[in-house]
Amino acid sequence: MNLKDNKTRISEIKEIIKKHCDDRNWTQFHGAKNLAIALICEASEVLEPLRFKSEKEIEEMMSNKDFKKSIGEEMADVLYFLLRLSQKYDIDISSAFEEKMKKNELKYPIDRAKGSNKKYTEF
Repeated sequence: MNLKDNKTRISEIKEIIKKHCDDRNWTQFHGAKNLAIALICEASEVLEPLRFKSEKEIEEMMSNKDFKKSIGEEMADVLYFLLRLSQKYDIDISSAFEEKMKKNELKYPIDRAKGSNKKYTEF
């Protein structure tokens, strides 16, 4: 495999994940609850090395190729479980993303949200 962001379709990754799971007979363990739990567990592994670090420390960490490789692997685990969940339950994640962005555009209009970290309910 030689996947690159600018050349890879989400459907390709979903198929790779499906084959990986089918080859190992893992579907029996991949109910929605277990996949959601795995997704959150993996997301926490992305967060863990950043906990209690300053922005400066994080920038330094991100400039280290070994750290970037390590955090990239954790991010890949998050993507794996997110796409497995969407693949298994036939959720078109690209369409869901597009619809959510439309809602976000309405919740966070540029004139009110630009430069602000407030939640839309605080506007």
